[in-house]
Amino acid sequence: MLHTKLQSKALIPTLINIALALLLFGTAPAQATYDRDAPMLKTSNGDIEIAYLSVGDEQATPILIVMGLSASHKIWDPALINGLLDGGYRVVLLDNRDTGESSRVEGKGKLWLWWQLLKSQIGFSVNSPYTLADMAGDAVAVLDTLEIEQAHVIGASMGGMIAQIIAYDHPERTRSLTSIMSTTGAPHLPPPGKAQREGIDKMNESSEEEATRLEALGFFTSALPNQVTAIFNAGDRTKRVRQIAVSTLVLHGADDPLLPLAHGEFTAENISGSTFKVYQDMAHNMPDEIIPIMVSDMLTHLNAVDNQ
Repeated sequence: MLHTKLQSKALIPTLINIALALLLFGTAPAQATYDRDAPMLKTSNGDIEIAYLSVGDEQATPILIVMGLSASHKIWDPALINGLLDGGYRVVLLDNRDTGESSRVEGKGKLWLWWQLLKSQIGFSVNSPYTLADMAGDAVAVLDTLEIEQAHVIGASMGGMIAQIIAYDHPERTRSLTSIMSTTGAPHLPPPGKAQREGIDKMNESSEEEATRLEALGFFTSALPNQVTAIFNAGDRTKRVRQIAVSTLVLHGADDPLLPLAHGEFTAENISGSTFKVYQDMAHNMPDEIIPIMVSDMLTHLNAVDNQ
């Protein structure tokens, strides 16, 4: 996700803070239509079980929405999901592998993770237990189970990377793309700020009690090694992103210190015909006051595609 010239100690805390910032998504009270604690169904992609939830009229045009690093579907703000439902859409949410109720994949441990980051720093390829493309395949497996031929695809942060991969690896399944606070992983893009490079020691020393508390919120620290290395394994995906042909909306916060604004700008520049929206007073989160504007922008984008 970030270029390989960053020092390894700058990399993990950045990605950790992406996921921690995403916890801010869940501040709005649940509305009647969408229940984050509703029972989930499961499907499989090979040996991996993926938990998913379909909300809304099954005859409505579907949206597949994908969350970011180490976060389950519970991190999505109910106000955003309900806004899409109120717009007349069906919303399909899932727990990425290693999060929520989906399968856990055995990790290699902290020393292995540090070794992979060192390899990245000196320009060697990074190994990972699975890839972002595998995670995109998990999402497509959910569509298969629900017999959804094509869906609008929305993703945030790492979920935006997965959404991009769905759009270029599975274009026939993608009605449109919305990439939120994400990146192509191009190496020239700016690194995170100093404050975002801090906190790794605290996260690595999280107690079981703290991990349990975070899991109740929808954030799974145990997923970090596998998903961090999956991001680095993906490297620079700019050439593939340029192949995206579906109608695309790129959204980014003007004050994002984790994936600075240039990441969103570059993503939009490399997708032909894309629309780029910047939200002032938004960092790597979705503030309550921005949600209604974001939902309106999304619905304008989705309706334009559906009314073609």
